[in-house]
Amino acid sequence: MRHIAEYRNPDLARGLAGAIAQAVQPGRRYRLMEFCGGHTHAIARHGLTALLPQEIQLIHGPGCPVCVLPVGRLDQAIALAADPRITLCTYADLLRVPASSGATLFNARAAGADVRVVYSTDDVLRIARHEPRREVVFFAIGFETTTPPTAVLVRCAQAQGLTNLSIFCNHVLTPAAMRQLLSTPQEGDAPAALDGLIGPSHVSAIIGLAPYAFVAAEFATPLVVAGFEPVDVLQAVYMLVMQSNAGCALVENQYQRVVKPAGNPKAQALIDSVFCVRESFAWRGLGELPHSALTLRPEWAAWDAERRFAMPAAQGREHKSCQCSAILRGERAPQQCRLFATACTPERSLGPCMVFPEGA
Repeated sequence: MRHIAEYRNPDLARGLAGAIAQAVQPGRRYRLMEFCGGHTHAIARHGLTALLPQEIQLIHGPGCPVCVLPVGRLDQAIALAADPRITLCTYADLLRVPASSGATLFNARAAGADVRVVYSTDDVLRIARHEPRREVVFFAIGFETTTPPTAVLVRCAQAQGLTNLSIFCNHVLTPAAMRQLLSTPQEGDAPAALDGLIGPSHVSAIIGLAPYAFVAAEFATPLVVAGFEPVDVLQAVYMLVMQSNAGCALVENQYQRVVKPAGNPKAQALIDSVFCVRESFAWRGLGELPHSALTLRPEWAAWDAERRFAMPAAQGREHKSCQCSAILRGERAPQQCRLFATACTPERSLGPCMVFPEGA
């Protein structure tokens, strides 16, 4: 299959791994953070760390949209679902993510809340059309990749006169998280000591390469946007190693078959027509970040659930022993959490990283 089989070719993968092994400099350590949960998943699924020399350390970053959602926003979603007037629509990823005191949307649904799993924004439109007496709220999350469909949903709701539909918007912006990681000094194997970033694939297909320019210009850190297949990731690692060896910092595009330098202007215009940047937004693991998330523009306020419904303040209390925040910052590996695969499992998770396949 074109663009699949050749990028999973074992001979190509082994050849790239050999080239990386030859390129690494003795005595050096290359700390490379993949900034996309899809890359984290691909690295684990294809066993790529076993192909790499010990000089290469892959660090998992905050690229899982479910994982970076703060507990307080989950608490607010559960409060919305508890309102008997409301049908809360959400992707399945969010059902089992623990909020304060271990509460989940799954448990809220079991207790009688009208929580429905949707597979696209078209499903949300259909529910709102067919049940005009219900207040239908879409729990919208994700990076720039999933923002255009939410924008389409809002515009369709207006065009179809669906006044019973609103958006609980939790869309966040990738470059702001990169800036926070690179500018905050940490201890040990920390983001401040990164030798390179593997840039996100689908996000970059939307926003292009220019938003990452500061990574190289201000922080002298190489960034290579990479695809999701094994050969993609290994080639990106090789490109980062070569940049690091040369002492240069560039933004490069390994995923040229999908990502264009300017991204997708039509999608960008669509996002800008519906959303504006929030002054500040809380991320799990990174804290309150300025200009790091989106909200609906004032002209779309009628479809903004945060303006339509009273919600509790986003306080939130994580499990006191959960290390997800440190893992998202790249300060710890998953296995360094004492709850990993013991008290915390995919069936009964205590933190978000164990819930979603893109979590570390």
